[in-house]
Amino acid sequence: MPITSPFPDVEIPDVALYDYLFADLTDADRARTAVVDSVSGRATTYGALVDQVDAVAGALAARGIGVGDVVALHAPNSPAFVAVFHGILRAGATVTTVNSLYTAEEIGRQLADSGARLAVTVSALLPAMAGGAAAAGIEHVVVLDGAEAHTSLADLLAAGEPAPQVAFDPSSHLAVLPYSSGTTGLAKGVMLTHRNLVANVAQTLPVIDLTPDDVVAAVLPFFHIYGMTVLLDLSLRARSTLVTFPRFDLEQFLATLQRERCTYLFVAPPIALALARHPLVADHDLSAVRTVLSGAAPLDGALADAVADRLGCRVVQGYGMTEMSPVSHAVPASRDDIPRGSVGVVVPNMLCRLVDPETGADIEVPADGMSAAGELWCRGPNVMTGYLGDDEATRATLDAEGYLHTGDIATVDASGAFYVVDRLKELIKYHGYQVPPAELEALLLTHPDVLDAAVIGVPDEDGQEVPKAFVVRRPGAEPDEAAIMAWVAQRVAPHKKVRRLELVDAIPKSSSGKILRKDLRAREREHAGA
Repeated sequence: MPITSPFPDVEIPDVALYDYLFADLTDADRARTAVVDSVSGRATTYGALVDQVDAVAGALAARGIGVGDVVALHAPNSPAFVAVFHGILRAGATVTTVNSLYTAEEIGRQLADSGARLAVTVSALLPAMAGGAAAAGIEHVVVLDGAEAHTSLADLLAAGEPAPQVAFDPSSHLAVLPYSSGTTGLAKGVMLTHRNLVANVAQTLPVIDLTPDDVVAAVLPFFHIYGMTVLLDLSLRARSTLVTFPRFDLEQFLATLQRERCTYLFVAPPIALALARHPLVADHDLSAVRTVLSGAAPLDGALADAVADRLGCRVVQGYGMTEMSPVSHAVPASRDDIPRGSVGVVVPNMLCRLVDPETGADIEVPADGMSAAGELWCRGPNVMTGYLGDDEATRATLDAEGYLHTGDIATVDASGAFYVVDRLKELIKYHGYQVPPAELEALLLTHPDVLDAAVIGVPDEDGQEVPKAFVVRRPGAEPDEAAIMAWVAQRVAPHKKVRRLELVDAIPKSSSGKILRKDLRAREREHAGA
């Protein structure tokens, strides 16, 4: 039998995301602070935010952007990001969010694949976006903070155009196209509808206990689905206050937490590590913090305990994937019995299965103790409609019954708490960012001294995963490991850099030519134990 949520199903309104988040704002809500810029301290009320969203939508519509169009948004977290993201959706267009660390080449591939008509960025990121837009044939780039010969956010707001009347089916109209590698391969456009996003906010509201009194530290990027749904949209729906950080700088982060009296921190494991160990933490008053929720990558239970002990607050985890909008599991506020190493229970309106990868048989929830491990499959209204233009990858991930095969290996205990223990998939998670081995391998094979290459994730000194390349050199070539790593670093975003490299005589492969990563991982384990 499928594993269900301990929570009853929630109602999922058949509306656009804009209407779900903002249509029922009261006068009291409009006066509340929606977003605070951590750099300037400038605050934007909910009323002012909605006015900005409508103005952006009107200006875009006047420029011919509407239903069926894709707009690329390439910017760090800020109040401007919030207004423009929802303004694009309000105009009826689809947003494809672009990693702010991407190179021009990476941006160009995403813009071309998504079919973006317009690009939005900031001046600091304009060189990369300009190169990517040119490669994708996009003529117009909006620069939010202004640049010569480019439309700015101030220009859009000053245009005075009314928000358009748009009509679409929320269950089929794409709201966002974030890019994910899924379980394998190169990054693919994940097709998420308005209903997907509305559903996931509605599903998480009963589990993640945000209130209008919470002040949320929005340091994880909004371009990532975790930041987009959990930090941005869930906070707005709960009428919480968002404090945006353009980047993570520990000293500035801690000072802002103290100044703004932040109560809820959504983090990834590297930030949790800093909170647990860095001496700067002791110099700041973080007594307002009541909850730290970690996601984007597994958090070790002992590290979670250390954060909880140091801050004197609740520390929990959640689990999800871009393909699930993203949340499928989280630890409820009411369940202090769940160990900190757990990713929590199934959220409402979802069904899950644990499936033996070898036999395909379902693994049952035990009457007591822990289940056997199996691949986690999930089905629900938050699951994507598929990968853009890639039916083969869609069929490999979504089965005929609508279950998403996550590629993660999990267990579940008698109380319904899940634990992610391993993964089938090849994707590397470096500090919460996705690093597709196939992409690095394809790049390495273009190096003149490289004959063959394979990439896997290996643990670093802090137990976090880093990309390691195994390289076979061409006959007669004598490449230097550091030089090859530097060569790769010049061509990829910082989180995709090869952190370790080993020269080998051959890459282990199956008879069909598939890289045997399990053999490389076994080799790593042997070396670690030597």
